[in-house]
Amino acid sequence: MFILKINPQRCKACGLCMHFCPAGGLGHAAEFNAAGYHPAEQQDATKCTGCRQCVLMCPDVAIEIFRVVEEAATPAAKTEEAQTS
Repeated sequence: MFILKINPQRCKACGLCMHFCPAGGLGHAAEFNAAGYHPAEQQDATKCTGCRQCVLMCPDVAIEIFRVVEEAATPAAKTEEAQTS
């Protein structure tokens, strides 16, 4: 899964990120930013494939993307669980 960090104060709500997102996971926020625009926001993180099209198309460089990594149990922890069971 990927999480987008969108700086709402840099976003001018041009809509390019929304237009080029193949998954359709972006939309306009309900609130206004300081410039009076409804900035872009990630509306459904499960739709994001990490393609970075939104990042590449943003003329304001307002978007960053991060991969959410689930921590796997260490082999030692698995061994301890097996021994206590």
